[in-house]
Order: sequence, then structure tokens, then C-alpha cells
Amino acid sequence: MSGRPIALPANQPEQFYRGGAAIAALRGDAAAGLGPEDWVASTTTLFGRDEAGLTRLPDGRWLRDAVVSDPVGWLGAEHVAAFGADTALLVKLLDAGQRLPVHCHPSDAFAAEHLGCRHGKTEAWIVIGTTGPDPVAYLGFRADVTPEAVSGWVAAQDSAALLDALNPVSVKAGDALFVPAGVPHAIGEGVFIAELQQPTDFSVTLEWRGFLDAPDAWHLGLGGDTALGCVDRRAQHLEDLLTHTASRVAPSVNLLRAKADPFFRADRLHVSGRARLDPSFAVLVVLDGEGVLGGVPVRRGSTVVVPHGAGEVEVTGDLVAVRCRPPLPSSPGR
Repeated sequence: MSGRPIALPANQPEQFYRGGAAIAALRGDAAAGLGPEDWVASTTTLFGRDEAGLTRLPDGRWLRDAVVSDPVGWLGAEHVAAFGADTALLVKLLDAGQRLPVHCHPSDAFAAEHLGCRHGKTEAWIVIGTTGPDPVAYLGFRADVTPEAVSGWVAAQDSAALLDALNPVSVKAGDALFVPAGVPHAIGEGVFIAELQQPTDFSVTLEWRGFLDAPDAWHLGLGGDTALGCVDRRAQHLEDLLTHTASRVAPSVNLLRAKADPFFRADRLHVSGRARLDPSFAVLVVLDGEGVLGGVPVRRGSTVVVPHGAGEVEVTGDLVAVRCRPPLPSSPGR
């Protein structure tokens, strides 16, 4: 039976872009600067890989295998009834040491039809910190675009046109951005986030030149025409996708709007003294302070996976943490 929270070390599979200094600074561990992404409590592998990306527990098991061996203990009976032995969640720390390419991710329906997977890749970004004079992200097209325009930009690798077509978003710590599947996006240099996402590594990389080694790596092996079918070409309204939360202080601050509930949940915990967390599979990232979580000492930079079987977990100390959880089993269909 899975009975108590488990502190996890950094887990940084190799990526194609630079970054990692902010992860090292948060964790207080220079070795954690060896990659721009830290996959926390991951049961997901990099696309096309067998093990890279998976989290290994202190007892030597992959978390993926531990969950399969005791799904109810890790996830709870209601979650298992809805999702099986599937956490339905991947959490990352992502430190963009350079601007990421313009890309997007498949929806559940597209992934089921073309990739043989129940999950697409809707995601959300909780901004932890920024560096540089103008930290920015790019999220969704500013106006409706035609299929011909998108395919032309991709064929020509016209980075300027792709970026110009997107909504630029100036970001700061405490901002939360919801990124639906299909919506093109890019994260700018100097933006450090905690990312919640569906547990896949499916990316259609519209801007691959200068980022990917192989020109054909951008389309997930589907061919360009099929891959471009996952792109949401509609205009996106930022007021529906962006939430400012920095000024909110409460024992638990909900970071995402209701439209995220069918995919994942996130709240920021402000603990001063003592708090209790309801039973749930959860991934926590401690942003500041120190304390004890279910008997496990934690401090700024700690990452912890909490099994549902831990029950109601007591937190003591003075700390701020982001708690990431899967969708409620009763969430409306996505």
C-alpha cells in the first residue's frame, strides 16, 4: 500500500534547447542545471523512447510500475474507475534559456485517431519567475488564419510570420496560462514555469529550423498534412486563457479556471503554522520556505509526490507550494 509522501530528486531528460539555471537556483543544487526541464513524478517517456523521462523512486522502482502495482493506493478508487492505472497528469519545471519554437499539441480526439493514445496534450503554465527586460510568451493566433497560411509558413520556415501571427503575452511570477490542445504557442527566453499537462510528449513543431536536427522530426511521423490537422487556427482571446494570481494570498489559491478542470487542477498553498490536505494523488513543488509534509521535511525547491493512500496529509511550517492534481473523475468530458 502506498502510504506516505515521497521527496523526489531532479529528473532532467535531455532536450533540444538551453536552460536549467532557474531550476538549479530553485533547488539549491548546481547539478539541477543540467537541463531545461525537470519531469516531476513522471510516468511519461519522451516521444519514441522507452525509459527517458520516467521518474525513479528512492526504492529503485519506476513510479510508473509502482502505480500499476497498486493503482488504488496511489490514485484512489474513483480515479482508477475513470482512468485506470494512469495518473492522467505530468508536471514539469521548465526553464526557457532561449525562446522555444512555435509548436502545438494534439487533442484527445486527434491522439486517439492518429497516435493510438487516449490523451492529447492540453497544458497550463504557472509562472514561477522571470529574467530579462521583457519576459514574454506567445499564445494562440491573434486572428483566424487559413490552412494555406499555416502550411505556407511551415514549408518556408517563416519564423517571423509565425511569431507575428501569435498573441504576445508579457508575463510575471504568479501568472497562470491555460493552453488548450491545438493552440500554437511558444515560451520566451527567461520564463520559468511549473507546467501541468496531460501525460504525453506529443508536439507538432511548426518552427523546426534551428531547433530540431531532422527536418522530418516536427510532425510525429504522421506526415506534414496530417500533423497540421491538429492546429487550432481560430483566434484566441487572452482574457479566457490568462489569470493573474500573484496578489492572492489564502491557505489555498486556485490557479486555473474551470475550463482546466477536465484536464488537471492546480492551487498555491500558503502554509503558516499548520494545514491539512485532503486525500488525493498530488505533485507538490515548494516555492519558498520550509516545513514538514506528511512527515517528510521539505524546503524551497523540494518536489514531492503524494499518493492518495497517504490520506489527509498534515503540513507544518511556513512555506508556499504549488499543488498539482489530476482531473476530478467527475469532471465533464473533454
